Formats: sequence, C-alpha cells, structure tokens
Amino acid sequence: MSRRRGKAVEEEKADIDLTPMLDVVFIMLIFFIVTASFVKEKALDVNVPDPDQTQETPPDTDKQNILLTVNSADEIWMGTSRIDSRAVRARIAQLYAENPQAIVIVRAHNKSSADTYVSIADAAKAVNPNIQVSLVPFDDSKR
Repeated sequence: MSRRRGKAVEEEKADIDLTPMLDVVFIMLIFFIVTASFVKEKALDVNVPDPDQTQETPPDTDKQNILLTVNSADEIWMGTSRIDSRAVRARIAQLYAENPQAIVIVRAHNKSSADTYVSIADAAKAVNPNIQVSLVPFDDSKR
C-alpha cells in the first residue's frame, strides 16, 4: 500500500504550476504596450464649403472648344449658322482670342471631302500654329 501512496504523491509532483509563467507573459505584454509607438492613422483633409456661401457654377465645358460641323454637301456649320469657307479663319481667330486653350473640333460627315477638313485645319493653323485640330467623323444613317 505504501507503493500506491508514493505513486499518488509523484503524480501530484508531476503537475506544472503555470502561474509564474502567466505573470511573466503579462509583464512582457505590459512592457510592449508601454514602449510601443503607435502609428497615427492618416486621414484625408476634406475642404467642405460653408453652407452660408453661395455655390459657384463650374465653368461651361462647351465654351472650351471650337466646334465646326461639315455635312455631306461640304457645307461648314458652326452651331446653327452656316459659315463660308473664306470666313472660317476669321471666326476661329475670334473664338480663339476669347479662349486661348480652345481646341478646334471638326465634326465631318463620312461623305464630305477631305479638302474641306484640310481647309479648316489650315485656317486654324494660320490663327495659331500650336492649335490642336481634331477630326470626328459621323454618319447620319446610324440613327
């Protein structure tokens, strides 16, 4: 019987006490929390206008470009008015003087001749050699 008591005592001695290890873990945790440098989160600076201020309307993007339309009969149109091919340069010069950042956009029908586009591009380049001229083809039959 004494042997059985000895085994019971030995089994009790085999248990490991985890309390000191937990104390060390908590002390290390506190040390790292205190010494850690926290990163501040970066936020976006948003400029919100005051509700008392009046809202300014954004600039009209249609005024930034000079739009010329060439139909299938090689007629040059600016808006709702027809322009003679000899007056294209003067009209582009007038609109370019109002807005020097303007781009000349030629909206040409697929059946119009290339000579009309070239004459418009030459007139625009005569106003300013650095002016941009873009060709946008269109076709009426795709409606």
